[in-house]
Amino acid sequence: MTKKIAVFNGPNLNLLGTREPDTYGTTSLEEINALVVERAKPLGFEIEFRQSNIEGELVDWVQSADKDCVGIILNAAAYTHTSIALHDAVAAIDTPVIEVHLSNVFAREEYRHHSYISDVAAGVICGFGATGYMLAVDAIASMLRGN
Repeated sequence: MTKKIAVFNGPNLNLLGTREPDTYGTTSLEEINALVVERAKPLGFEIEFRQSNIEGELVDWVQSADKDCVGIILNAAAYTHTSIALHDAVAAIDTPVIEVHLSNVFAREEYRHHSYISDVAAGVICGFGATGYMLAVDAIASMLRGN
């Protein structure tokens, strides 16, 4: 039986590859999706990959994923630093959530140092670019094995 991991991406990540490449790299969101699928397949995972600029959609997706996913990879982007609603959605579910950021948020502006997601996430990965998503897949696999 294939297990599903949801990968949810927040605002402006649809512009990856062209948006501030010095900060976010040149890999597009579509390319990240392909890399995640490639990494997940041999581990027995199916990937549900979505992006929205709308906070409420992300909240709805997190709530829905609790029903049929073994893990969630969440790059809430700017909502990381502003969304109590996403915090509450993650806190309300049993499915482990890995928070991912392409850049090292702690090496950036002070307001990016606080996350409303981190304290309810199973873990946080930041600063490794697109590789962070693959690390999150590995982390979910490890948690499911009990490591």
